[in-house]
Amino acid sequence: MKKISVIVLLLLFCGTLAYSQQNEDDYNTEIVWGLTKNTNSGLIGGGVFKLARRQKNNVFSTIGIEILNVKHPYEVRYPSASGTYFTYGKQNFLYSLRGNYGREKLFFRKAPQQGVQISGIIAAGPSIGIVAPYYVLTGQGYEQYDPNRHPRSTIQGSGKLFQGLGDSQIKFGLNAKAGLSFEFGTFKNNMAGVEIGVSLEAFPQKIIIVPTQDNKALFSAFYFTMYWGTRK
Repeated sequence: MKKISVIVLLLLFCGTLAYSQQNEDDYNTEIVWGLTKNTNSGLIGGGVFKLARRQKNNVFSTIGIEILNVKHPYEVRYPSASGTYFTYGKQNFLYSLRGNYGREKLFFRKAPQQGVQISGIIAAGPSIGIVAPYYVLTGQGYEQYDPNRHPRSTIQGSGKLFQGLGDSQIKFGLNAKAGLSFEFGTFKNNMAGVEIGVSLEAFPQKIIIVPTQDNKALFSAFYFTMYWGTRK
C-alpha cells in the first residue's frame, strides 16, 4: 500500500512538472525590441526589433530590423568658442538600416518562472546605408565639413539636428551577425534579457566618414543589446 501511495505521488509530481513546463513553453511567437551598443557606435548605437516564430521544439525563425548610427573610431568632439561641441574632421554621418533573417536555437531552457534561458542566434540580410552630410557652423553659415576649407579655429559649432538628411546618399550593402541571448524574464508572457555577439556589414565601396583618416567598406563590431518583449 505504501509503495502504491509513493508511486501515485511520484506520478502526480511528474505530471505537475510536465504541465508547468508545457505551460512555460506554450508559445509560438516572440516580439522583441531593444537598445543596442557596439564598438562602432556611441553610448547608444541604435534600436532593434525582432519577430520570432517557432519552427520546431527548440528552433525559431527570426525576422529583424535594426537602425544604427555607425561612427568612425577617430571621431573626437571638441568645444567651440560659443560653448557648443562639434566633431572635428567628420564629413558624413552613416546611418545603417539593417534587415535580417535568421535562426535562434535554444541551448538551455530556464525553469518555469525563473532562471536563465540561453539561445544561439545567427542572422543575415540586406543593409541600406544613409550617408548624410555633417554640417559645421562657420563665419559663412552652415557648411558641410571640408578639410581643405575648415581649419579647426574657424568652426563655431556643429549643424542642427537632422540638418542635411535630405541631401543623403543611399548605399546598399549586406550584414550578418552571430550571438548569444540570455533571457532573465520571470513571467511567462513577458521577457527581458541581453544579447551579445559580433556583427559584420559590407558595402561595395568605402564610406567616407572622416576624410583625413582611413575609411572602410567593411565594418565589423562587437555588440551588446538590452531587449524586452512579449510572447504568445
